[in-house]
Amino acid sequence: MGIVIAIIVFSIIIIIHELGHFVVAKLCGVKVNEFALGMGPAIFKKKLGETTYALRILPIGGFCAMEGEDEDSSDERAFANKSVIRRIAIVSAGAIMNLILGFILLTVMVATDDAITSTTIHSFYEREPDDISSSKVAMSKQTGLLEGDKILEINGMRIFTATDMAYQFQNDADAVFDMLVLRDGEEQLLEDVAFDKTDNVMHIDFIVIGERITFTSTLKESACQMATYSRLIWISFADLITGQYKLNELSGPVGIVDVIGDVVDNQKDENNNIDWDALWQNVLNIAAFITINVGIFNLIPFPALDGGRLLFLVIEAIRRKKIPPEKEGMVHLVGLGLLMLLMVVITVNDIMRIF
Repeated sequence: MGIVIAIIVFSIIIIIHELGHFVVAKLCGVKVNEFALGMGPAIFKKKLGETTYALRILPIGGFCAMEGEDEDSSDERAFANKSVIRRIAIVSAGAIMNLILGFILLTVMVATDDAITSTTIHSFYEREPDDISSSKVAMSKQTGLLEGDKILEINGMRIFTATDMAYQFQNDADAVFDMLVLRDGEEQLLEDVAFDKTDNVMHIDFIVIGERITFTSTLKESACQMATYSRLIWISFADLITGQYKLNELSGPVGIVDVIGDVVDNQKDENNNIDWDALWQNVLNIAAFITINVGIFNLIPFPALDGGRLLFLVIEAIRRKKIPPEKEGMVHLVGLGLLMLLMVVITVNDIMRIF
């Protein structure tokens, strides 16, 4: 089932991305030669009007092939013959559609949950007495936090959602934090807020308030989750560049299929029955994160990505002179080769981790 769900998730994300290019290209009067889902040999083709619609054998990508996209063309409806503003709109439409899809998925996920997990402290767990101390007061309460505090920052990072808090807590070594909180309507900086850490595991000792789901709170929480996921993706990318994460720690389609399979397995009880509500929430969460990831990744100014094409268009707009298509095409070809090589390495690492 994990494989089926993963294929459906990937297919929807790819279709939405390429549909963004396709729709805006049509609106800008560009001739689209082929709209394809998947890569490799075609297993289905159908020509409707001037466009061939194809389903290809490998469900790992797709494309919207436009007339004059990578070469000169005498056709007045060719991509290359449209204004730079229209070409920028067409190239950026795919990533924008992915980000819009991410927001929609997050909105559905928030609206169908039981409550919104806030960043405001409701109460604390009591500590179990031990040989060192008989106090039952939670460690974080002893070191500064109080009921009703709304956590605004942790170690200088702005906190939008409970996911941000979890990220900071999971990526800390000493279980001691500087926190900016909103207390009685005023911001207050709390230094050295500490948590119990036993067996190298930090224990969160407070419970946050669950907020009621309304139309306004749903939109607000969805926007905050969007900001959270977008920032985490950029942080992860920066960590990869600086060497904090290694190349063999990246996951591609195979790794994501394995993760979704684990999600499905974790929602099964001892009788192999699936908790569909929990599975639905988890799949929505994963799908939202992936589509936001795809949207942001595609905007990176690297050859062959939409961001790389946007960079060339911005340069053209500044110079007011076109870059020769054959030179730009060669740069994108090299970039595509590097991306394919990266995909092979990531896929091999995914397979090795599974087995």
